[in-house]
Parts: sequence; structure tokens; C-alpha cells
Amino acid sequence: MTHQPISARLGFMASEPKNLQQAINYFSDPDNCLNYLIARRWKDGVVCPICGSREVSFVPSRRVWQCKTRHPKCQFSVKVGTIFEDSPIGLDKWLTAMWMMANCKNGVSSWEIHRSLGVTQKSEWFMLQRIRYALQGKNSGKLGGPGSEIEVDETFIGGKARNMHRSKRARVITGTGGKDKAVVMGMMERGGNVRAFVVDDRRKAGLQRQVREHVEAGAAIYSDELKSYDGLNVDYDHAVINHAVEYVNGKVHTNGMENFWSLLKRSLHGTYVSVEPFHLFRYIDEQAFRYNNRKDMNDADRFSLAVSQIIGKRLTYAEVTGKVGETAF
Repeated sequence: MTHQPISARLGFMASEPKNLQQAINYFSDPDNCLNYLIARRWKDGVVCPICGSREVSFVPSRRVWQCKTRHPKCQFSVKVGTIFEDSPIGLDKWLTAMWMMANCKNGVSSWEIHRSLGVTQKSEWFMLQRIRYALQGKNSGKLGGPGSEIEVDETFIGGKARNMHRSKRARVITGTGGKDKAVVMGMMERGGNVRAFVVDDRRKAGLQRQVREHVEAGAAIYSDELKSYDGLNVDYDHAVINHAVEYVNGKVHTNGMENFWSLLKRSLHGTYVSVEPFHLFRYIDEQAFRYNNRKDMNDADRFSLAVSQIIGKRLTYAEVTGKVGETAF
């Protein structure tokens, strides 16, 4: 016996939400939450996440399934095996927070959602870190190829010395420029996606290793005049724009990456205000998800895509705070 949506048994199917107001109303019904997740997780029927058996029966009083195969944890909910696992917080709050995270252009802070949904700020911070984990995409293959155009750039993320108290500035700032800041490298295929990640430094060996790992040989690469990119012309059609002279010279520019950096820093400085370097990569993944799915998708499509990525991802509080490594399913 498989789960049959209550709305289907009554002879109608509630239309899925298209905006935030509709999402709040829609997901306030536990059956709508269940039906929405089932449609994206088990399109061909409910499967036990422990043993993979299709011999399961639905227990409507508790909204869980019972696997007919005898094994530990033979009863399971739709949360098992997802970022929601072991969370006592209801799906109505989880899915509303996920809608806002996937669609708010500058992100949304844990303090704001804590006030809006009525959960503690600490719980909401943990929820958002788990949602960011779901938004983290898998880099399938390399960018570009012959005839494609790739912009490569890097930026510094960190607090401004002039905004720090004198005692903190003396403790934190030990040099000039970006010495005490995190370095983030990004690559963007024009007409395609962006990839961004934290790197150790801006030295030639590290940056060029990342380029060769993520970009197909033969592509046209545009970068600024940083000397670390010298030598890429062996495998790529490499052109440089000197920002001391101009920002655009025909097709040679990095304005696409500059646009992404602007959005990223707007969310970090304006919405999140203070982000620990340990968690920075999650905020980069969040912004990259929204940026890569900004075209030809509405809010409902973007949210649906985010929900489809929750499976097989588990993040405990000990893992998100760095006490143990992340769980691998």
C-alpha cells in the first residue's frame, strides 16, 4: 500500500504555489507538504530509504511509512535521508524558509526568518546552513571548450579595517591589501554558469591548477593583469584586460564575474553582516545557486529545483560547527 494524497482521495489536487504568499498558505497544510516532497523524491512510488524495498505501507495517523522488510528503522518519514532528518521543526517552516532562501536575491538572515516563522535564531541559523548544503551543486564536467568564452577573476572577502575598533584592528590586521582576508576565485562561462570557491592564496600554481581543473582546453579565457595567470596561453586562448587603463576592450573583460562579486558581497555585507571564514563556502554556494538559476525560471521553478537537491544530504550541528566531518550517505 502506497501513500495516496488526501487531496486526490477527495477528488481534487491543490495547485502548487507560485509566490511566497501562496507558499505560506499551501505549506500550512501538512498533507500539502507531504505530497509536494513525495512528488519530487519518489516519482515512481515510495521506496524505503534504508533497504530500497518498495513493499511499504503508509500510516496516516503519524504520516510515516512502515517497511515490510524487518530491519532497524523500518518506520520512516519523508524527512529521512534528507537535510530535514532528525529535525523536530515542521515542514511548513522548513519549506517556507527554503522558498525564501532560494528566491531572495540578496539572501535572507536567520534573524529575519526567526522573527517571521517563530523559531529561535539558533535553530534558524542551523536550518539555513542545511539549506545551503542542499543548494550546493555538483560540478558536472568542465566549463567551456573550443569557441567558448570564460571569465576568470578573484576577490577578497573580509572586514574593512576602517570599520573595526582600534583594539580589533591591531589584533586582526597584520598587513596591507588582502593579507588578512579570504581569497575567493570564480570562473564564469558566458551564457552559462558560474563556479566560485575559496582558495588558499593568489599564487600562480594554485590559480592555474583550478583553471585547468574546471575549464576545458581550447577555451578563450579573459582575466585581469594578475601575473598568476601568465602561461595559460599554452592551453587556452588567453587575453588580458588591464584595469589600470580600461575595463572593456571588445570581448575582453571580466564584467560578468564582477557582477557576481557585487551580488555576493551585497549579501555578505548587507544581509549576513558577519560570516566566519569557516562557513564562507556555504554562502558562496548559496549565491551561485541563485545566480545560475536566475534565467528562464520563476520562483516556483527555482524552489522546486532546490527541493529536488535535498536527498542524500545530511548535516548535523556537530558537523556544521566543525567538531566532526560531514556525513556521507
